[in-house]
Amino acid sequence: MVQKYQSPVRIYKYPFELVMAAYEKRFPTCPQIPVFLGSEVLRESRSADGAVHVVERSCRLRVEAPRLLRKIAGVEHVVFVQRNVLNWRERTLLIEAHNETFANRVVVNENCSYTVHPENEEWTCFEQSASLDIRSFFGFESALEKIAMKQYTANVKRGKEVIEHYLNELISQGTSHIPRWTPAPVREEDARSQAGPRDPGSLEVDGPISAPGPAPEVVVTDGDKLDADYIERCLGHLTPMQESCLIQLRHWLQETHKGKIPKDEHILRFLRARDFHLDKAREMLRLSLSWRKQHQVDFLLQTWRPPALLEEFYAGGWHYQDIDGRPLYILRLGHMDTKGLMKAVGEEALLKHVLSVNEEGQKRCEGNTKQFGRPISSWTCLVDLEGLNMRHLWRPGVKALLRMIEVVEDNYPETLGRLLIVRAPRVFPVLWTLISPFINENTRQKFLIYSGSNYQGPGGLVDYLDKEVIPDFLGGECVCNVPEGGLVPKSLYLTEEEQEHTDQLRQWRETYQSASVLRGAPHEGSHVTRWPGTYLLQWQMHSPPGNVACSIPGVEDVLTALHSPGPKCKLLYYYEVLASEDFRGSMSSLESCTSGFSQLSATTSSSSGQSHSSPLVSR
Repeated sequence: MVQKYQSPVRIYKYPFELVMAAYEKRFPTCPQIPVFLGSEVLRESRSADGAVHVVERSCRLRVEAPRLLRKIAGVEHVVFVQRNVLNWRERTLLIEAHNETFANRVVVNENCSYTVHPENEEWTCFEQSASLDIRSFFGFESALEKIAMKQYTANVKRGKEVIEHYLNELISQGTSHIPRWTPAPVREEDARSQAGPRDPGSLEVDGPISAPGPAPEVVVTDGDKLDADYIERCLGHLTPMQESCLIQLRHWLQETHKGKIPKDEHILRFLRARDFHLDKAREMLRLSLSWRKQHQVDFLLQTWRPPALLEEFYAGGWHYQDIDGRPLYILRLGHMDTKGLMKAVGEEALLKHVLSVNEEGQKRCEGNTKQFGRPISSWTCLVDLEGLNMRHLWRPGVKALLRMIEVVEDNYPETLGRLLIVRAPRVFPVLWTLISPFINENTRQKFLIYSGSNYQGPGGLVDYLDKEVIPDFLGGECVCNVPEGGLVPKSLYLTEEEQEHTDQLRQWRETYQSASVLRGAPHEGSHVTRWPGTYLLQWQMHSPPGNVACSIPGVEDVLTALHSPGPKCKLLYYYEVLASEDFRGSMSSLESCTSGFSQLSATTSSSSGQSHSSPLVSR
């Protein structure tokens, strides 16, 4: 497997010419990089006007690996060939490097570039990419891969420090400015001697040298400028490898995603949720973006207006920020009539309101980041459980809560910085037993639970909230404007007809799934049916209007689509009847049992007679 590394764009706040002077100090040896044993020039050439300078070097690097691995390999150092093309006219340095040692077993390629900052000519940008392909290495491929990537990321960070070291050295020696290159005046007789126009990039070669290849494209946008100031101000501490994952995931989005590209802070949440496993984070983000598009979540804050009943009886709201600057959301769950709210506004309205809270939370995090000048990517939730009783364990209500947790976990990862639960009653362990298995382990570690009055005094709320913002109903002095909740009058409940309509909408949502599928790419999906009978599978291209918060196909839409021609696709399907004990209410239970759903690709290619493939027209 080829491992790839893509660095963020580093910014040196010095002119290109001064940075080049610091770069040249790294050769032929560099004590600041212990693994760099030295280098020698193989070939060197300059253009006639001196604007282009090409140097090819052989560089020796010490192998930092376990002694057993070095003994098996039989080497103490490896050789890399580096080719530098310095163009003073364009103010660019392009670097290509590859390994000579073990080239038939391991292939390492690296490309670097120094360029002028697009918005400030007195600054210099540095960008770096590399690939590692270990074809075979005496059975130690996995170990070598880990060692190589660890060393490489360490050297990347060290390389930036070395350039800054030599820049400071030059300045301390009195060299703080180097004039830009200017072409020498051309004498008249020299001009007449030239038979035709000369390519300014052509070279007078002192030795054999290959023609320079095309310059790699350097994409520099506001989002790519991950210099130290931007990271510290907006993202927080990131290792070089984490920065590389962020850059790669953003580049993937720019190439494949049609629509608004999420901000770095948003992408970073998905990477953190998957421990910076790039493939897992990419899949999680892809599904979330598809979900946002299907339900028009990007427009939710502009289109969603909660019913007056919800504003009166939903006991939750924003309240200043915690001691770390995170936005603070207070939820008086014990005072809220969850059963009454569901019967009065329906599950879908409650879910939409919860989503609007999460959207508002992200917006407030951005505002606090600008206000406090440091990265704030999550918020704190304070949940007051005084009044929690068995009424809150109403089964449809708990089921709706689990659904909301699932949606939030999938689409708003790493947005909860801390959850403070106070005045937890005796019934709380029952509720916790029901919902905790559905909460991600990383999220559960952010929960702090206080029973009785334990939240008061040292170790309680004062450790996480300033005294000035502790709500009055918890013994503080701050007036809290969060609604108090209370029982919803039964006279405000939905009628049977309204409830039936709400249930129908929910069934449509559960039946129809949205997926973004590229041309020629496969897509796997699963559906569980409860009763035997005839089921209709249909797919269509669907683009909901931009001014609608959520668009769901109705019965007439489906019937019309059945008779409308559309894109062709090849359908490969598999089915099986499962014993009831194998199904525990979720697709994960199917995948964990003897079901063939977990090996769909393999099963469909078998000759069991249950797999079918045929070209069909989309309806």
